[in-house]
Amino acid sequence: MNTPFDPEPPQPQPRRSIVARLRASFLTGLVVIAPVGLTIWLIWSVIGWIDGWTLPLVPQAYHPDRLIQDFFGLDRSVQFNVRGFGVIIFLVFTVIIGWMAKGWIGRSFIRFGESLVERTPVVRTIYSGIKQISETIFAQSERSFETACLIEYPRRGIWALGFISTTAKGEIAAKSDPSGEMISVFVPTTPNPTSGFLLFFPRKDVIELDMTVEDAAKLVISAGLVYPPKRPLTSDDQSVTDLLDKVDTVEQERRTSLTDR
Repeated sequence: MNTPFDPEPPQPQPRRSIVARLRASFLTGLVVIAPVGLTIWLIWSVIGWIDGWTLPLVPQAYHPDRLIQDFFGLDRSVQFNVRGFGVIIFLVFTVIIGWMAKGWIGRSFIRFGESLVERTPVVRTIYSGIKQISETIFAQSERSFETACLIEYPRRGIWALGFISTTAKGEIAAKSDPSGEMISVFVPTTPNPTSGFLLFFPRKDVIELDMTVEDAAKLVISAGLVYPPKRPLTSDDQSVTDLLDKVDTVEQERRTSLTDR
């Protein structure tokens, strides 16, 4: 006979149907396959795009499919989709141009070409903008977006995830808040982090985060579904934890001695 104080017997777990188990397995496999498949597809597409832009500049006799046909004596109707040859040509060509641009002759040609571009009204605007962006991305000594941060945006009490880019300089720093340091923060949009807002905040209003920029980007792209793993304790954190443990031990010993008395 069961009394009201007896524990309730465990309820049997309902068995899932075959369709539910197949659906769960399909979703698990999709989670595993989707990142790998999308990565391979993206790399394959980029290589094909570079090949399509580079190979037309190479004589037909030196194309990789033609070389394979001639080497094995195959018929011309047999086609090979060989990708990557254009990427190699592009990399070699870029290295040669960069090496030449470092010399005196290369710099002279670049200055002469830029002087011609500066005299063309429409081309001048396009070239100067692209050059400034390229120098900012590829030639900057300091790596951009080294720190993720939290800011109150678009109003107080609402927090947004952003990336600290640089310290504000020039007219923006002088006319915004001369009494304190201003920093520029890029606030990306979800799920496309390539677009966003450029905001300027006093440094005292920006909270720097311990998570990496990559983890913060994953958090933005996933719309808050993928959080970074728990940060491992550093030496400073471990020392503070040990100190707190010692304080708790001393307090427990003191309470035990008072109780024995």
